[in-house]
Amino acid sequence: MQQEEPSIAEADRRSIDAFIERVWSEDGLADRTLEAYRRDLEGLARWLGTQGQSLRSAQRQHLSAYHGSQPVAVRSLARRQSAFRRYYAHVARTEPGFDDPTLLIERPKMPRSLPKALAEREIEGLLDAPDLATTLGLRDRAMLELMYASGLRVSELVQLPLASLNLRQGVVRVTGKGGKDRLVPIGEVAVERIEAYLATARPLLARGRQRQPAALFLSNRGEGMTRQMFWTLVKRYAVQVGIVSKRISPHVLRHSFATHLLNHGADLRALQMLLGHSALSTTQIYTLVAKEGLKRLHAQHHPRG
Repeated sequence: MQQEEPSIAEADRRSIDAFIERVWSEDGLADRTLEAYRRDLEGLARWLGTQGQSLRSAQRQHLSAYHGSQPVAVRSLARRQSAFRRYYAHVARTEPGFDDPTLLIERPKMPRSLPKALAEREIEGLLDAPDLATTLGLRDRAMLELMYASGLRVSELVQLPLASLNLRQGVVRVTGKGGKDRLVPIGEVAVERIEAYLATARPLLARGRQRQPAALFLSNRGEGMTRQMFWTLVKRYAVQVGIVSKRISPHVLRHSFATHLLNHGADLRALQMLLGHSALSTTQIYTLVAKEGLKRLHAQHHPRG
């Protein structure tokens, strides 16, 4: 018989709702981030309730005990602590004199993992894989070209509205994390492939729809594409051209875009703007990828490598 989860005190539930509403309105966080924050805070509130405590009465030792009683992976722990820190900072702002119990809790050390990028020749093979004689092949080639040309996140790609394109100027307006807009150049090749898709494939995919779909890229049902659909087609084309399945994902195209730009001399600040990173430190990880590539090149070709 499945054990019923402890309930959340009404005061705690109202406090979580107020916090989520505030960070949504002030910071414009993504829905998935807000959902994760709510899930983490509700989990803490349930556990505190079993200890005779509430979110407002919890002390540092209670939070430490909760982390010990609910072991998770390092990244999940870091996300959980981020939710708690933001929540208690919110409470401290709204209640003068409140002691933030998260201030002295040590942050977990995150393992550094370098983004995985494909070689330029592998990208060329992947981009050439779709059959341009078919409707879906035209669409898929346009999506792959745009993804690699602009470094979009997969969520940004599938959510692009048709109205975001300015093919005459060769740019696309992207709404990224936090609802922030940025203009991203897409290059001549991507423009050509998108024009071919718009001229032939998209009208066929939208046929029979009473209202013109807003999404730029449509499924064979005439609806907007999803992340899962794009992930599936990327995997299929990768296997088709001999790229090992575990080495590829939509995000690998974004990593490849950034790494290849740096390899060809791009400015780090410009790359930050193109990727839509709020902090330069997030972009700097790609300099490490470029350095690792140079080390491998040296080891392979230098007489004393």
